[in-house]
Amino acid sequence: MRISIVIPAFNEERLISETLRSIQRASDAFARRRWEIELIVCDNNSTDRTGEIARAAGAIVVFEPQNQIARARNCGAAAASGDWLVFVDADSHPAPELFDAVAREIESGRCLAGGSTVKLDEDHRKGAMITRLWNAISRLFHWMAGSFIFVEARAFKKIGGFSNELFVSEELDLSKRLKTFARIERKKIVILNRHPIVTSARKLNLYTTREYLSFLGRTILGRGNTMRSREQCPIWYDGRR
Repeated sequence: MRISIVIPAFNEERLISETLRSIQRASDAFARRRWEIELIVCDNNSTDRTGEIARAAGAIVVFEPQNQIARARNCGAAAASGDWLVFVDADSHPAPELFDAVAREIESGRCLAGGSTVKLDEDHRKGAMITRLWNAISRLFHWMAGSFIFVEARAFKKIGGFSNELFVSEELDLSKRLKTFARIERKKIVILNRHPIVTSARKLNLYTTREYLSFLGRTILGRGNTMRSREQCPIWYDGRR
């Protein structure tokens, strides 16, 4: 068995080192099973030392010139040789227990893909409410959070990977298509919840409630067309760090 761990990264020199260390620690769950592991960082047109730091940490670094999360993940996946792909965001930290749970799902032979519930890396009252709501929705509808997704490489390629038409919510689109494919394959999509992926609360600190509501309002009025434009998704693409 070979596992490819893919990290999309845009100007993440402040956080990428700790993310890679946490992934390497968690990967012991795969190493104990004598599975091969490759770590791939997609430098998504960074202007800082993201790629340099990732190489120094032992990661394979590939480059995607168009600044788009979906393209970065697809670029990393295209360079992967694993039987399974594990996508982890550059500001997220998986626990060894989470990777062990992933390995057990893979070993079961019944799982096609999955994700995890989410926990913020700091106390944040508003953020805690949002994550509780998201976690409930995620488990109910089997929607995978972009911060952590694992998927059989064959299935990922079969459905065409992440949609390059979307600048946000590409993980929800992928979830829906994988659910359809899983029914055909008679397999399941799982949302692991005992050991949530720990992810950064920085966006909640960097952007105001007004900015989030403005994006939501424009998305509703535009019938989702904002999600197809980088300029209309500044929270994800304006480079604020």
